[in-house]
Amino acid sequence: MNDQTPKRLGGSLVERAAAHQAFVQRQAAQQAASAPVAPPVAKPRHDIPVFGAVEAPRAPLVRPEPVAVAQPVQEPSARRRVAIDRKKLAEHGMLVPGATVTALAEEFRLVKRQLLTTARQIRAGGGEGADDRSRMILVCSAKPNDGKTFCAINLALSLAAEKDVEILLVDADFAKPDVLARLGATDGPGLLDALSGGVKNVEDCIIDTDVPQLSVLPAGTRSVADTELLASERAHAILDGLAAANPRRIVIFDSPPILAASPASALASHVGQVMLVVRADRTRESELRDAVGLLDGCDHIQLLLNSVSLQPNGRRFGSYGAYYGEPDQ
Repeated sequence: MNDQTPKRLGGSLVERAAAHQAFVQRQAAQQAASAPVAPPVAKPRHDIPVFGAVEAPRAPLVRPEPVAVAQPVQEPSARRRVAIDRKKLAEHGMLVPGATVTALAEEFRLVKRQLLTTARQIRAGGGEGADDRSRMILVCSAKPNDGKTFCAINLALSLAAEKDVEILLVDADFAKPDVLARLGATDGPGLLDALSGGVKNVEDCIIDTDVPQLSVLPAGTRSVADTELLASERAHAILDGLAAANPRRIVIFDSPPILAASPASALASHVGQVMLVVRADRTRESELRDAVGLLDGCDHIQLLLNSVSLQPNGRRFGSYGAYYGEPDQ
């Protein structure tokens, strides 16, 4: 018998019931005191999301449509394209693109190599606009019929065969333009139209050809003020822009004879070098000196001797003609 064993109670039935109830309450209090205390239970907060709670269905996620970036509209080129009349070139004794290498082709290979070397020297010398000026060449002669246009076209055709360059042949003989006719193409708006303001962009006047890397700029509508137009501020911007528009471009100007018309002297101040064509059988020394004096706007003047009579055994490339596929002479 211990403290936990209920004692036998005496007295009336009511007394014994009250004593038993007291015993039960006393025992429950002792068990509660010995049990571990449970932490208080926090009341749920409705402002904090409950993990695992079922959310109300959401509206479907609408992804924004990708914004289309407007691409620059490529304007159709205003240039026209012509096919060079190779038969006509051959009839006039000029170089024919894609034809067998001739002695004439070798001569112009030497000519262009000298001009390209000078161009590199001009670039190396530095100065304002040296790179653009080095890629601008003026071809002229002292007097008419010395062969300047013949040499300008052949030089352009030979340079077009070079790698990493583009050639623009400009017909700047405004009084007697002949470049397009010799190539077998029709004329059109050209340099004078751009200088006078009749054409906004001179690039639109350039004519592409079927000879890779060769294009032509016609002389344009004839004007009695061609020299004044060339000396204008607009001319400086346009002529300098011909080279600046394309770092691969070499610009060749076929100008009037220097002793016959003044535009050649005005053009000389824009270019890096001049190729002065001298006809061996007719150009006098005094004429040559006068011509060089009028070209003093350019520091680099190269002389090209044209119409040279050579003996059969004295031709520089004659003995190798058969090597290139042409009859040896």
